[in-house]
Amino acid sequence: MFRSVALPALLALLLAGCQTPVTSHQQIPPNTAPVAVCGSGDVMMQTTLWFGMNKPKGGTVSNLEWQQFVDNDVTPRFKDGLSVYDAKGQWLGDNGKLARENSKALMLIHNADRSSSDSINGLREVYKKRFEQESVMRVDSLVCVAF
Repeated sequence: MFRSVALPALLALLLAGCQTPVTSHQQIPPNTAPVAVCGSGDVMMQTTLWFGMNKPKGGTVSNLEWQQFVDNDVTPRFKDGLSVYDAKGQWLGDNGKLARENSKALMLIHNADRSSSDSINGLREVYKKRFEQESVMRVDSLVCVAF
């Protein structure tokens, strides 16, 4: 009798630890957030924005136009500092053709708060409207920062 009860109980315990593997279609639950563990420094947010320099009706965003955007729109929102990099972007267009474009990458280190996020989204909207862009890509990650 012990065997007839023990075997099903043992199987139940073993199977209780089994889980369905995560597929590419499943997402991290919305209440789960990554956590950075810093060996030194403080946890902050790093945001990189990718700005295309081609204008849809022809021409490009000039160096003067870009610098005015940085001076008048970016710097007032992020006075503590920023970095700008020249970049070359490419992507597969809706028409199936490879598109290439000179770009600017703007990297910001900031507190992970609603105010900073709203300021960043404001920059994206200003740029899209001013230079008739479809999008400005935003990439966020937690980083450890020490000065």
